[in-house]
Amino acid sequence: MDGALVKAIGIKTLLYGGSALLLFWTFNAVKIVIGARGINPLVKQFFDQIASGRIDAAYRLTTKTYKQHVNRQDFLKFLGSLQLNRYRNLKSGRPRIEGDQIMLTLNLKSEDKKAELPLEFTFTKIEKEWRINRIAKASR
Repeated sequence: MDGALVKAIGIKTLLYGGSALLLFWTFNAVKIVIGARGINPLVKQFFDQIASGRIDAAYRLTTKTYKQHVNRQDFLKFLGSLQLNRYRNLKSGRPRIEGDQIMLTLNLKSEDKKAELPLEFTFTKIEKEWRINRIAKASR
């Protein structure tokens, strides 16, 4: 009788724990999706501006904090060092939320898919609009 009681309590505990974990995971997934809304259009706009040669317009998509640390000349040097014209395909990773910022790794891939450039972006929401707060080459 005691063995059956322990088994019944164990199964119920396992079911409750699994349900709680599933609920927690679903809540966080929804939070990320809702929180990251608007980032994909910003990324597209950023790369479209660069591709069309409007570097100043791309630079304006960054935050005031970014501009305080990276002046226009450094931004141009950074973009030049990336050799973005070698890449055609963009694959986005899963966004990560830390406080009021969202971090996202973007993998740029060449047409032949042999070369890959991972970039780490950090986004901050300023007055209901997302802005780029940090761009860096991601470590592999």
